[in-house]
Amino acid sequence: MGPTASGKTALALDWAERFGGEIVSVDSALVYRGLEIGAAKPDAAERARVPHHMLDLREPWQTYSAAEFAADARAAVDAILARGRLPILAGGTGLYFAALLEGLSPMPAADPGTRAGIAAEAEARGWPALHADLAEIDPDAAARIKPGDPQRIQRALEVYRLSGVTISEWQRRAPETPAFPAEVLALAIAPDDRAVLHQRIAARFDAMLAAGFLDEVRALRAMPALRAHSAPLDLPAIRAVGYRQAWEYLDGQGDADAFRERAIAATRQLAKRQMTWLRGRGADVRWFDPTGQSGALADIVGRFID
Repeated sequence: MGPTASGKTALALDWAERFGGEIVSVDSALVYRGLEIGAAKPDAAERARVPHHMLDLREPWQTYSAAEFAADARAAVDAILARGRLPILAGGTGLYFAALLEGLSPMPAADPGTRAGIAAEAEARGWPALHADLAEIDPDAAARIKPGDPQRIQRALEVYRLSGVTISEWQRRAPETPAFPAEVLALAIAPDDRAVLHQRIAARFDAMLAAGFLDEVRALRAMPALRAHSAPLDLPAIRAVGYRQAWEYLDGQGDADAFRERAIAATRQLAKRQMTWLRGRGADVRWFDPTGQSGALADIVGRFID
């Protein structure tokens, strides 16, 4: 686990080759086809080195829930173990890790009809108005969810309309999940110095720009399903860090320098949220600086596998 740009991918590849492993991506952006450069998706050479799972599962105009991820990733882990190989979970999406390893509260599954109705209401009244509705029925959820987060507003309203029970109450109930089929060594990979992480984030984004990130977003914008979508910026794929800022820039918002600064700032905010989630894991997670503690990191992984 770790914040974006912390070096998880390189370590996972190294360990997979050293210990006979396969990588299970735990990243909410990598499940979408067409999100390559900006999502730092493993390239063809990396996939040729080591088998990867949980990539390219949905089109960018589709949605994918944490519950779906947990079921699909569990199947991938079971298959890897059945082959006698080592599953290596690598990514930065905390909700996906929690869903897979600990399970989710048994709340109602997504219902396309209810979601369509909520989306139509949002089109007519606006998401802030629906957020106000949520505040009346579930103040706790409304306090956690920002008025500009349509995906989570929609889910909270959907759960309540389907069950008559608020999403906050569902989340307080004990999760239902089968026991994870293997022992887990949870490692957080992050530089001790936040300035180092910020430098890595900026350098990686500049490398993405040089590799053609904006052309990638132009290709997404040209897809008929996305061109026809009434609110593409509300889609989980397009809301991914970097993609939203690039989309807005190509819509004419600001110049190239302002776009770069906004994208880097958004990536830093993502890293901050990821670090906060990781710190909340407590003693279950062991922290390592990938640059200064590489020897200790390799030692603990080797001893765990032995």
